[in-house]
Amino acid sequence: MKIISRYLGRLEDRRLVRNFLRRRDEKAFHELYKRHTPALFQFALRLLTWNKHEAEDVLQDTWLRAVGALPEFRWQSSLRTWLISIVLNCCRELERRRAKNSHAVLTDMLVEAYVSLEYLDLERAIASLPDGYRHVFVLHDLEGYTHAEIGSLLNIEAGTSKSQLHHARRAVRQSL
Repeated sequence: MKIISRYLGRLEDRRLVRNFLRRRDEKAFHELYKRHTPALFQFALRLLTWNKHEAEDVLQDTWLRAVGALPEFRWQSSLRTWLISIVLNCCRELERRRAKNSHAVLTDMLVEAYVSLEYLDLERAIASLPDGYRHVFVLHDLEGYTHAEIGSLLNIEAGTSKSQLHHARRAVRQSL
């Protein structure tokens, strides 16, 4: 059932993209935005250690880039996978800019009152991982991507993804 649902979702994405590109159909774009933004935002939040403002900026940059590149999108992957790769690249660029600014201040995570201490500890452990480990951990364990898909997104071998996931999980366990 999940495979059929995924297939139908891809067909719907193709129809919406086609309508948006051919007729500049704002409703089609709005539907694409509604379908994919929640997952993209959650992904950006996790990569950016729960900095909501940066995640919103990354999301805006992602959609701007996606709209510009949409005519060249070849459907070799799902639209969501392509959008996730744009989010990932935007986050990497932000992290590089942060690293260049020696005066950059790390912000504390904003958490809702109902978040448990254990959950907060887990999020802190994930946030403390090196970028490569964190990206693989989030993509695999939180987003459900396979090692092959992660390899494609990050330009690494599937074996490297497995190794980084192993090291990331070990580091998270040790910090808890």
